[in-house]
Amino acid sequence: MTLLYTKEQKALISLVHDVAEQELKPYVAQADRDGKCPEELYEFGFDLGLHLVEVPKEYGGTGLDYETTAMIFEELAKIDAGYAITFVTTFVALRNVILAGTPEQAQYFADVVKQRKFAAFALTEPNAGSDVAGMRSTATKVDGGYVLNSTKTFITNGGIASIYIVFCKTDFEAGAHGITAFIVDRDMPGVRVGAEEDKMGLRLSNTTELLLDDVFVPEDRVLGKVGEGMKLALNALNLSRAFVCTMGVGIMQRALDEALAYATERKQFGKPLASFQLVQGLLADMAIKTEAARCVVNNTMRLMDAGSLVQLEGAICKTFVTDSMQEVVSNAVQVMGGYGYSREYPVEKLMRDAKVFQIFEGTNQIQRTTIAKLLANG
Repeated sequence: MTLLYTKEQKALISLVHDVAEQELKPYVAQADRDGKCPEELYEFGFDLGLHLVEVPKEYGGTGLDYETTAMIFEELAKIDAGYAITFVTTFVALRNVILAGTPEQAQYFADVVKQRKFAAFALTEPNAGSDVAGMRSTATKVDGGYVLNSTKTFITNGGIASIYIVFCKTDFEAGAHGITAFIVDRDMPGVRVGAEEDKMGLRLSNTTELLLDDVFVPEDRVLGKVGEGMKLALNALNLSRAFVCTMGVGIMQRALDEALAYATERKQFGKPLASFQLVQGLLADMAIKTEAARCVVNNTMRLMDAGSLVQLEGAICKTFVTDSMQEVVSNAVQVMGGYGYSREYPVEKLMRDAKVFQIFEGTNQIQRTTIAKLLANG
């Protein structure tokens, strides 16, 4: 089973594969140990135009559809999902601007990104993760704009972004209906990058605190309507949580490829591991979950291309794919035994990288709650 790729899609996937193999793969193991992606490694991604694939053509981007873009980032994630998510996070922020911004705001955002820059989406706070309405960030109305004070945490691209979409409360009494989104530039006075996270996995992805101290944001940087930031964030996350699954499929496919190659070559009791039925069962289960996940992602991308906000479908996609990932990467380690647990082989890294997919973009527990509520409400 496989997807029906067009000639253009095959060409793009092949291009990304070849360049990533040559320009990124040799450096991934050391970058993972260092917990940081060298800046020069981003250059080949920019050269490929990865930062522009979701930027609409009218704003100077490539304007690829979600389906094709997902295929590209699945391929890139086979080499390193942390590297892939660095570029994808720009689109997490961009989708908010496309959903609620003015044409002028969209053009401004695109012009920043076109300069080979990254963007970030700043929603989570130390005491407000799944409970977004519990955020404590403030946006106080002043003459000509707002003054923002905020401490955001676990911000992907926090330390390398040049532009942020930041959510703050403009009205504490209104609760979830008092949150507003803002476009914030890195060089605005009062914007600071805080501590960088020393993460278990996705170590090539930059994750930091973002601190805003009396940051003045002009009126024309308010994104969407005042008080509708919560709705905007949730709609954008519906799309994003589905899209990150494509990188999950990349991790799953790489785990299967590594385990299969090892089981074919490694001999025990005079026979290849792949000839033993219990090992065959592990490999078969990995292939089943990987193919099913790929199909679920592809269908969800097609729905997004048709204009759906995939509130239910995105939650189902995210939960199924990221839960399946844990089984697939664990099976890969099991097939390879002690070698799978060693950093000599890449599957232990894949296992570390996979775990966070059940957590970010809304935990899978929250996704199950969402799915159940939507089913109950028809």
